[in-house]
Order: sequence, then structure tokens, then C-alpha cells
Amino acid sequence: MFVSLRTQAEMAHTCRGTIPLATAYIEVGDTCHLVLTSGGRSYHLKATSEGECQRWVSALQQAKANSTLMMHHSDDSGDEGPLPQEDRVLTQGVLKTLASKLDDLSTCNELIGKHGAALQRSLSELEELRGSADSTDRVKSVNERATLFRITSNAMINVCRDFLDVAESQSRRWQKTLQYEREQRHHLEETIEQLAKQHNSLERAWKENPTSYTGVERSQEGDASDENEEAEFFDAMEDSPAFITVTASGNIHSGTNHMQLRRTRRSRIPDKPNYSLNLWSIMKNCIGKDLSKIPMPVNFNEPLSMLQRLTEDLEYSELLDRAARCDSTLEQMCLVAAFSVSSYSTTVHRTAKPFNPLLGETYELDRLEEYGYRSISEQVSHHPPAAAHHVTSQRGWTLWQHITIDSKFRGKYISVMPLGNIHLQFHSSGNHYVWSKVTSTVHNIIVGKLWIDQSGDIDIVNNNTKDTCRLKFSPYSYFSREVPRKVTGVIEDREGTARYILSGTWDDKMESAKIVDSSQGCGGSEGKQKTVYQTLQPKLLWKKYPLPDNAENMHFFSSLALTLNEPEEGIAPTDSRLRPDQRLMEAGVWDEANTQKQRLEECQRLERKRREAQANQALEEGQDIEGYQPLWFEKRTDDTTGESTYIYRGGYWEAKDRQDWSQCPEIF
Repeated sequence: MFVSLRTQAEMAHTCRGTIPLATAYIEVGDTCHLVLTSGGRSYHLKATSEGECQRWVSALQQAKANSTLMMHHSDDSGDEGPLPQEDRVLTQGVLKTLASKLDDLSTCNELIGKHGAALQRSLSELEELRGSADSTDRVKSVNERATLFRITSNAMINVCRDFLDVAESQSRRWQKTLQYEREQRHHLEETIEQLAKQHNSLERAWKENPTSYTGVERSQEGDASDENEEAEFFDAMEDSPAFITVTASGNIHSGTNHMQLRRTRRSRIPDKPNYSLNLWSIMKNCIGKDLSKIPMPVNFNEPLSMLQRLTEDLEYSELLDRAARCDSTLEQMCLVAAFSVSSYSTTVHRTAKPFNPLLGETYELDRLEEYGYRSISEQVSHHPPAAAHHVTSQRGWTLWQHITIDSKFRGKYISVMPLGNIHLQFHSSGNHYVWSKVTSTVHNIIVGKLWIDQSGDIDIVNNNTKDTCRLKFSPYSYFSREVPRKVTGVIEDREGTARYILSGTWDDKMESAKIVDSSQGCGGSEGKQKTVYQTLQPKLLWKKYPLPDNAENMHFFSSLALTLNEPEEGIAPTDSRLRPDQRLMEAGVWDEANTQKQRLEECQRLERKRREAQANQALEEGQDIEGYQPLWFEKRTDDTTGESTYIYRGGYWEAKDRQDWSQCPEIF
């Protein structure tokens, strides 16, 4: 048997039968017998003598302490900034470890007391029996108890050393966390001070000329040649989510006076109620059916519609802003690929089902001020459920998609397969990218904790340059040594030459590495040779934002998701924000939400029957009748792919400006 010490990085390369001592439990059994337990397996070891057994126990305890120390030092070697959510989990783990060591110390203390008292009694009895015939047996008994006392004492010393090593190894991390909190506090104090100065300056400017600050834009005519030398500018804080910008003064003779008020988006919603409901009692009769046709109570929903979940793909729209500024089409492809992966990062804890939109339901997201884009989506079909989505950005790109959801319940899991393509076009270059989504699977429907996985391939094609990218989402396997939720990819130019390697996970980050050389290796499956790529140092393309505080009680929503259902003025009467069952569910009133959900679904069934009756009557009369026509999208043949898809016909934002919603149906 060999005992070796390795760092955490080396732990990734193990041989069969290797025992990670950092997580192993060492137990002393009978005389000359000890047990090592690690990863659900137990190794029974027997020494030739009691002394050798004690030396093995001491050596293993020392090796375990050193292994634990090296593991924590390896963890602390990185230079990444602290992440509050991860630090919290890590700190809880360390506290649990320290508590476990304290329990071990308490157990050793009790054993030392017990064996010490027994040893004291034996010594007293030995003193009384000095010179008698029973002295030999008593001496043997004293030796055995002394050995137990020595083993227990050594164990307590080793546990004390483990406790001290864990505490010392974490001191650096805790100091770094403390320093981070101090810097955050200092930054917050500076921000508050700057905000106070801006408030005073704005108040003073308003007092000097209150008529110029009305909160709306006003145009003033004057000499266009006059210079705006006396205008005061009050700059917004760089990191503030809500700020006031003033670009006016009382003495301006030309230009535009306005005060722009940027609204503060909400950062929390009511906590999710703790309602218990047996999912299996509802799902057991639905095996093999389309999930969209199963009547489900809101207990298994999240307070967002599928239209809002589609819009949530824009969480990392800054990746497309960066891609629009790229001169290299291959680097642009890297960022587009990272964007396609980033849309899954918000789903890692989101096992609840979004609301199925009603036919004609819409959802708008206007983020021109904050991020330069605005988005409109509409439910264009109910069976099968299909949605059309259109996004225009002032920062150089347009995105549109027509997604049909095909979902099946398989007994132990639910598969959701989005069908359709996503299109992205950059304004300056005209580069047109097309890709589709992978399959999402929710596991443990019958028993256990629900968890979600993404699997399949994404093929991204630049129809202008013919550059391609294939991303592989590896399905989770309990027996695999690979990183969970792993995503890998290769970007090839139009000649089929590999130019970039992509790697990462769909719930955390993606990196790209430029290929400088390639060669044929060996060891591929089915007799095929593997290609070995030599690359430059990888570069970070995308990193997931940390979840907001208390996210576990707010359906694990991201910062963007928390704002998607926030009430807004002037939206269409068909907007998802106005859906009553969804609104009641978000407020935590689930019984009333279920009542409203049943009412809306019954109204939709009646409306569908009415349309079917009209179609049958027209058919009998020999008249041509069109099926349901969406309001803001129309069906066309895509010039690039040749597919039949729904394209935005325009008019929504103009109708909003006029507040003319007379065309909208009453669906709620």
C-alpha cells in the first residue's frame, strides 16, 4: 500500500483503487485492524503487530492532514475575484468541516476520559495485587488499556492538527473576502456621496430655472450658430442602475432641452409559497402525451410565460453588441456561439414550467435606454404551441426566431424540444447567422429532486462567409469523469479548416482558443484517429452573472427575469404582464391563480371551437376562409433557409406610440 500526496489538479487524473485521503474516514477496529472509507467504498487493512498498526494510523492521519492542507492551498492559488454566492457555499462547507472536527475532538475527549479512568483503576488494582498470582494477568490488562489510551491520545492529537490546518488554510480566503467587503463598502460610500452631490446640483439648477425642467422634451427655436457654452451637464454614476441626466440650462438659445429620467427596475418579487402537491398523482395518466395538452395547476409553473422565457435569451445581449464591433468574422462567430450557450445559464435551477401563452398573447421588452434594444413576441399558434420573436438593436444587430415547442412526458423525465431556427443579422457587415436550440430534459419526475439537463448539438452557420460552428452539449452521466454541463465546439472556415476551439459549461462560462497547429493522433473510437489541436492561451468569452440575493425563494430568477413581469404603462392589452393567473401566482395567491387559469383555458377552448365551426360552415358553403392570422407577424418563406417562418410585419411600436390598440383581441 502506498500513501502519496497530490494537489487538487492532480486529483483529476486517478487510477483505479486510488483513495483521496482528504475525504477518507480512518477508523481503528479490533487489534491490528483498521478501516479506510472513501467514496462509498471501504478498505479493510490488517497489520502484523499492534505497534505497526499504530504507526499506520499515525501516518495515515498525518497524510490526510497534509492532503487536506494541499487541497485548500490549491483552491486558494487562483487570482479570480470573490463571488459572494460561491463564497457563502464554501464558507458553509468549511464551517461544517470544523464542526465535524469538533465532534471528533469531543468523541476523543470522551474516549480519553473513559480509557484514562480504566487505566487508573487497573493501576490501583495492580498496586493492591503486587506479589500475588494474578499479577501477570493484571499487567497484561494494564498494557492493553495503556495501548488503547495511547491510540486514542494520538487520534485526538491528529484531529486537533486537522482542525488547526483547516482553520489556517481558510484564513487567507476569509481575509480576501473581508477585504472585498471593505472595498465594496468604500465604493458604496463614494457612490452615495456622488449621488448626494448630483442631487444638490440638480436641485440648485431647478431652483434657478424651474420652467426648463418639466420631465418631457421641449424644442426651442433659436440661432443655430450659438454655442452652448453655459450649459451644465450632470453626469450619471457609472455603476448606478437608475440615474438622472440633465442637458439643459436657462440660457440655451439652440438645441433641445430635456430631462431624461431612467426608471429603476425591481430587484425582487414576493417569496414563493411553500405549497405541497403530488406531481405523480397528476402526471401518471399522461405518459407519452404532449406536455402542452396536460392541464397543470400553477403549482408547477413559474410566474413567467413562454414568451417571457424566449425574451430572457437576451440576458447577455452585450455579447452581440461586442460581436457587432468585430472586424474578424471568426471572432464574431466565437461571440455568437457564446451567446447561443448563455441563454441556457438561467435554466440550471429552473425546473418549473412557464405558462403556455394564449393564442394572440404578446410580450414586449423595451430596453432602448439601458441596452439599446427592444423586443416583441407573439403566440402565433396554440396547437402546436408556437411563438414568433423579433428584436432590433440600435447597437448594430437584429435577431428573430420562430420556435415551436414539442414536449413529451416519458414517466421518469420530461423532454422539451424547441423546433425552429434563430436568425441573427449584423447591420454593418450583413453577416447572417442561423442556429437552433438543444433538447432540455427535466429528470426525477416520480421521485427525488428535480434537475434539468441540456443535451444535443447546435450548428451555427454564417450564410455570408460559410463559416460554421458545431457546439456539443454533453448529457450528464453519473459514471462520467467529465465536468457536468460541459460544452465543447470547433469553429471552421469555409474551407473546413478548424480555426478556434470553444470550451466551457452552459451554466458558468465559455472560452475560446485560437488554433495554431493540428495533427492526427490515435486512440479515437471505432478505429478513427483523433485530431490534436495546438492552441494559444484561451480567452474568456462569457461569464454568468451571479444570481440575486434570496434567488432560491424567488424561483431562482436572474436579475433580468425579476423585471420581466414588472407592470408597465402603455403596453398592449394582450401583454403577458396583464395575464391574471400569472399575476396572482407571482403575488403568492395560488388558489385564485388556479381558478383564473381554468377560466382562461376554458375561454380559449370555446374560442377555438367557434373558429372551427366558422371554418366548417365556410367549407360547406364553398367559401375560402383563412385560418388564424397573428396580429404583428406574418408567415413567409425565408430567403436564406427556404423554411416557412413567421416574420415581424411591423406596426407594434407605432401603435404603442399612438396608444391605438383597437386591433388587439380581448384574450384575458
